[in-house]
Amino acid sequence: MASLSLSLGLLVLCTLALVHCDLHDGPVRVWNIRASNLKGRAFSKPDPYVKVWCGSSFHGKSSILKKQANPTWPDKFNFANIIHKSVLTLEVWDDVIGLDRHIGTCRTTIRPGTHTEICKLKKTTVYYTYSYSH
Repeated sequence: MASLSLSLGLLVLCTLALVHCDLHDGPVRVWNIRASNLKGRAFSKPDPYVKVWCGSSFHGKSSILKKQANPTWPDKFNFANIIHKSVLTLEVWDDVIGLDRHIGTCRTTIRPGTHTEICKLKKTTVYYTYSYSH
C-alpha cells in the first residue's frame, strides 16, 4: 500500500510541476557526422555545418568546415533524458555571406542501441552514428 501511495504521489507531483516522468528517458549521443558530394554556390565548395536536435532539445551546431565537399565533422553531441521514440534531426547548412543556405534535413526516430544512419539529400549523402540507452 505504501508503494502505491508513493507512486500516486510522484504522479501528482510530476503533473503539477509539468515535468515529464517517463521510465524510458535516456541519453542520446551523436557523432561521426559526415557527408559526401556537397555542392556550394557558383562552382565553389561549400562551407558546411550541421544543426542537431533530439526531440524538442536543440543542442547547437557543429563547427564550420571551410571549402569541404566531403566533410567529416569532429563534433559530438550529447543529450540527456530523451524520450523513447523521439526524432533525431540533423540539418546541413552552407555558411554563406548573408543568409546561410539550407542543404537538407535528415530525420530518424531513435531506438535503443548504436546505429549508423544513411540519409539521402538529392545528390548528397549524410552519414551519422547515434546511440540511445534507456
